[in-house]
Amino acid sequence: MRKILTLLSLLWSFSVAHAQTGHTRSDRSILDPTYAPFYHGVASGDPLIDRVIIWTRVTPPNFAPVSVSWELATDKNFTTIFKSGSVSTDSSKDYTVKVDVTGLQAGAWYYYRFNALGKNSLIGRTRTADAGNNDSLRFAVVSCSNYQAGYFNAYKDISKRNDIAAVLHLGDYIYEYQSGGYGYTGDTMRRHEPANEILSLADYRMRHSQYKLDPDLRSCHQQYPFITVWDDHETANDAYKDGAENHTAGTEGLWTDRRFAGEKAYFEWMPIRENNPGDVIHREITFGNLADLIMVDTRLEGREQQVTATSPLLNDTNRTLMGPVQFAWFKSTLAGATSTWKIIGNQVMVSPLKVGANALNLDQWDGYPEERKKMYNHITGNNIKNVVFLTGDIHTSWGNDLPADLTAYNKNTGAGSIAVEYVCTSVTSPGLPGIGNSTIPIVKNTNPYMKYVDLEKKGYLLLDINKQKVQGDWVYVSTVTSRSFSTSIGGSWYTDKDQPFLKEAAAVSTPKINPVPFAPDITTAISPIAEQKTVLISCYPNPTADRLDLQYYIFKPGVVDIEVYDLTGKIVYATKEEKKTAGLYETNCSLASLPAANYVVTLRTDGKTTFSKQIVKQ
Repeated sequence: MRKILTLLSLLWSFSVAHAQTGHTRSDRSILDPTYAPFYHGVASGDPLIDRVIIWTRVTPPNFAPVSVSWELATDKNFTTIFKSGSVSTDSSKDYTVKVDVTGLQAGAWYYYRFNALGKNSLIGRTRTADAGNNDSLRFAVVSCSNYQAGYFNAYKDISKRNDIAAVLHLGDYIYEYQSGGYGYTGDTMRRHEPANEILSLADYRMRHSQYKLDPDLRSCHQQYPFITVWDDHETANDAYKDGAENHTAGTEGLWTDRRFAGEKAYFEWMPIRENNPGDVIHREITFGNLADLIMVDTRLEGREQQVTATSPLLNDTNRTLMGPVQFAWFKSTLAGATSTWKIIGNQVMVSPLKVGANALNLDQWDGYPEERKKMYNHITGNNIKNVVFLTGDIHTSWGNDLPADLTAYNKNTGAGSIAVEYVCTSVTSPGLPGIGNSTIPIVKNTNPYMKYVDLEKKGYLLLDINKQKVQGDWVYVSTVTSRSFSTSIGGSWYTDKDQPFLKEAAAVSTPKINPVPFAPDITTAISPIAEQKTVLISCYPNPTADRLDLQYYIFKPGVVDIEVYDLTGKIVYATKEEKKTAGLYETNCSLASLPAANYVVTLRTDGKTTFSKQIVKQ
């Protein structure tokens, strides 16, 4: 994604001015002690007509295996328990819990909660997919939520709605960059934890942990099921199956190890149903006879390495973005879909994006033109109607017709278009540097099939589906640098049934989903733990070969002593960290010089031991 930002900036020769602020401290993640041990809240996802995934994460006091019970009810007071059960979690899963609750009713709202260590979690609200003859469906569509680029006001606004069935996240749920790296501004002082660019499994787990502690993201997960796919930043910028632009094997290790770490942490921390093998995330979710939602992976499953515009490989008919196995599945699924609308959750822009004759970003479908041609030919050759692509990645908003033949396309009537594409902007990630909405006429002049463009605003897409049309309303937040914000509608465009081109709507779409009570904002049967001064969120890896990565939270400013003892009681490693603000921190202990043995790591605040854990040095 970052390549197009630089390229566009050069092509249109705009400059960027960076405002400085007077902030002197980091706006650290907030841990609410009343949520213990479920600090990361709850989440649900991948709803089918008879089942849904429910998720949570337990932070135990001693990192032993934990038994967790769960309940799912038809009301928020849990007077009617519909399903219940218990599971166990441990460090092999990073103490995450994921349950596929089956035997549910189609198109129904449910409430769920977890219990562990004598305490309840937040209550979550979720919904199953529709079956049969339904006539209305609504999604909120999001992508690109960089924690250190601003506040997650889009998530907060979605959490306050009561008119959608699910949130579709098209990738870049987390970002891999170091603290103060890409996206960081002094406006909010939100910095990444851990501070380094994430590489190891412990790193990816810590970064997911930090994002899930954000109160606005936690609230959004609490109220709605998510249907997600990853893009590149869940591993590294401009990733493909065998590497990434932001990965250097000589200094950052094997790509296979990093990719495994990113994928494992993703499956642990996201409410996604796991397939076999576990790194395959393409799937179909059907919402009655109204919509087939086809989620594809254009990033890690089969993508070949990106090439330059002058490469002879660019137009190689065998080059692939999806990979042969997934592409065959995609074509079969698309041709076999029986619902009115075929909605494709896709990561990178399908529509050509050019200045003159030059494609601007070969990381998107422009870099794989022959496979795009095969996809278009499959749609036209099988007379597949009512295809709608949903896209993220580019941090800006676009509403596009998709002509199979650009020379035969009529921008005034839409004739020649075979499908449409809605590209949602980012939740927070920065847009095109130095490129504002004044350049939209240049974009549209070169790319006449682009009906709606906004290059500045942040927010999300509201997708409204009924039997006659699909409408996209771009919802924008007024700021991401303050938690106080307002919203506005930037544009509304629709496509009619059997007319695969966009038309501007006269008004915002009207919801038809009957609202149900929100899940309550507070937990139940929770005892305050105000006396607790430090919480150890994670301690990895264990066993370890050379270093130990710790993520901890302090409720009050003070000195944190981290010590490692051998089993005779001798201190073999010690460090003292003075933290002047409460919040989430990470550190690592270098154990490379220690012999292979068992050790005990302790955290002390104000001279008192708050956590103690046995570790193994290999």
